Amino acid sequence: MPGTDAREAARTVTGELAGPPHLPYLPELPARGPGADMLGRTAGMLAELYVQREPSGWRIADRPGRDTRRARAWLGEDLDALEEFTQGYGGALKVSAAGPWTLAATLERRNGEAMLGDPGAVRDLAASLAEGLAGHLAEVRRRVPGATLVLQFDEPLLTSVLRGTVRTASGYRTHPAVDRAVVEGALRTLIEAHDGPAVVHSCAPDVPVGLLRRAGAAGISLDAELITERDDEALGEALESGVALFAGVVPGTGADGADDGALSDPAGSVGGVRSLWRRTGLAAGLLAESVVLTPACGLAGASPAYARRALAHCVRAAAVLADDPE
Repeated sequence: MPGTDAREAARTVTGELAGPPHLPYLPELPARGPGADMLGRTAGMLAELYVQREPSGWRIADRPGRDTRRARAWLGEDLDALEEFTQGYGGALKVSAAGPWTLAATLERRNGEAMLGDPGAVRDLAASLAEGLAGHLAEVRRRVPGATLVLQFDEPLLTSVLRGTVRTASGYRTHPAVDRAVVEGALRTLIEAHDGPAVVHSCAPDVPVGLLRRAGAAGISLDAELITERDDEALGEALESGVALFAGVVPGTGADGADDGALSDPAGSVGGVRSLWRRTGLAAGLLAESVVLTPACGLAGASPAYARRALAHCVRAAAVLADDPE
């Protein structure tokens, strides 16, 4: 979400997405600075691994320092705001964290190279993430006891990890592609550790839908504009098996009074989803049960007013899709 006010972000999310069948979530506010962003927040959750901010990015540190403490403080502020605006709430609530492969491709070892280059370090990172997430989710449950938690792993670099296009610190070469079975196994372990549904999100092209389905993802979150006909078979198999499609149908950026054309036609926003359904031959009656409509890739770059309109538009578009799936 945009801005730096945790209470206002929580108020907006819980207000626009109040109650089932909508899906409110714990906002991230990266505009506050390092530690409030996706990577910094998740790094602050890690168990017995600590980070510090370097000019090149986040790097593993020997002990918890200022940057780790700041990330944890931002998260505490976000949880306080969420708790305030979810009193008596009962229903699904989404909590997000960076996934293990995006973390491995981004967090640096002490020598400045990504953890991705050391299989042992990747395993330690995944174990630390699993333990840290367990504690974080327990804290969310304590604060919002009526919620059913949906855990989202943000994996924007997953395709790059699989293709071997993550660059080394020098920039002159790339880390080797990680075996698909290893990638799948690490994700499966983390998904199975969560006592509830898990969603994997990537707004990059060519998301490995089949791999995520086999890893146990209950939902796969994509930028709808990047779905092409070559994705139909994998998406059809996933949807038939009960995996939900989180379709990013609303642009994530917009300023006050700008891009309103994208938010003026709820029926137009779901045209691509309807086309996918027709191409795959899936039953129209399953569409409303299998699809969650979302912004394409977060709203941190939008104005606060646009962010509110974008969430409201998702709600309107979902109602159109439920009323007229065809």
